[in-house]
Amino acid sequence: MTASTLGLIGIVVFLALLALRMPIAYAMALVGFAGFAYLTSATAALDMVAKELFSTFSSYSLSVIAMFVWMGFLAYYSGIGTRLYIFAYKLIGHWPGGLAIATQTACAIFGAICGSNTATAATMGAIALPEMKKYNYDNSIATASVAAGGVLGVLIPPSVIFIVYGMATEISVGKLFMAGILPGILLMVLYQLTISLLTWRKPELGPAGPRSNWAERWGALKGALGQVLLVFAISMGGLFMGWFTPTEAGAVGAFGVLLAALMGRSLNWEGFKKSLYDTTRTTAMIMLLIAGAMIFGRFLAISRVPFELASWTGALSLPPFAVMGIILGIYLVLGCFIDALAMILLTIPIFFPIVTNTLGYDPIWFGVIVVLVVGMGIITPPVGMNVFIIKGIAPDVPLETIFRGIWPFLAAIVVCLAILMIFPQIVLFLPNLMS
Repeated sequence: MTASTLGLIGIVVFLALLALRMPIAYAMALVGFAGFAYLTSATAALDMVAKELFSTFSSYSLSVIAMFVWMGFLAYYSGIGTRLYIFAYKLIGHWPGGLAIATQTACAIFGAICGSNTATAATMGAIALPEMKKYNYDNSIATASVAAGGVLGVLIPPSVIFIVYGMATEISVGKLFMAGILPGILLMVLYQLTISLLTWRKPELGPAGPRSNWAERWGALKGALGQVLLVFAISMGGLFMGWFTPTEAGAVGAFGVLLAALMGRSLNWEGFKKSLYDTTRTTAMIMLLIAGAMIFGRFLAISRVPFELASWTGALSLPPFAVMGIILGIYLVLGCFIDALAMILLTIPIFFPIVTNTLGYDPIWFGVIVVLVVGMGIITPPVGMNVFIIKGIAPDVPLETIFRGIWPFLAAIVVCLAILMIFPQIVLFLPNLMS
């Protein structure tokens, strides 16, 4: 049996273990260890596993994950998300579909201090869905708009997925953060245009709410947006200017959110303890995923599967954009069944050399495209994570109703992908300024 054949068998076994509901991190580590041991020796495989586990959990650069995750949970437990929604609601809630449009604005701003699609969807769902229900919004557009808005949480920096992608590819995390800002704003606007079009055709989908006066809007602005913009400007601005490393920017951002919450008396002792507990649990899960992926990646590397695929792709008589379309299609299908972080860690060792070396695409641009496609996966059936989160918040809404409302937002993501593929400068403009 050749090494490449064993590599393909390993991938099939890994997928089979996922079908048997084995945790993804353990499945990757087990298959990686067994395959590596078969191709080398058990002693070498044990040594490799020990080194990968130690290097992952002792990595200073990966501590940035804990910082940004904690920043997101501090924002969640201190009620910053609630104040953001109130500001957006008072600003544009009187438009047709205004509450759903305001939700996208709040999701984008909350994503700037959160970095998690699930936290963004859960926070905004708990806040926005009762308001939209009060004003007789259609269940489909109300729930789907919140689930789709969660995608903004992983596209607008800081983003845990960008951090993991940067670590896996040795690309600057700071440049990846900057690359996500303009595409995130573009996707938010496309979401809002989608909602406007739907409510223009059928006004009953999203009736207008009451109009707020400018004094109320100014009060909401001071209560929410000022804190968020200050924290974002200090952490991301310092990163952009080269004052901070990503890890330092995460620490500064977490401290800024904590300070704002304490000054505003919006974080109690119980919320502080919960933020630490959830941060520890989430960070440990991400670290295990990374360690498992590293072990699996070592096995794939010595099996030469990525190199064989790169050679095969280079021999195809297809233009680069067609090959890229095939790769994105694979991502979309996998995203329907596999967690976003796990999918990034699993596929990057295979596709990254093909996209950057064989096809010649920019690695930072590819990172943003991958995050967008992964975002499609977290809202598509049958395993759309954000959809199930919204279902938990709104148990009276049938699952098929939420999925039915998702399709217009998926179309908006496809349009965003097409724009970024035609105009890659949108992605690369801010990273190039950093250079």
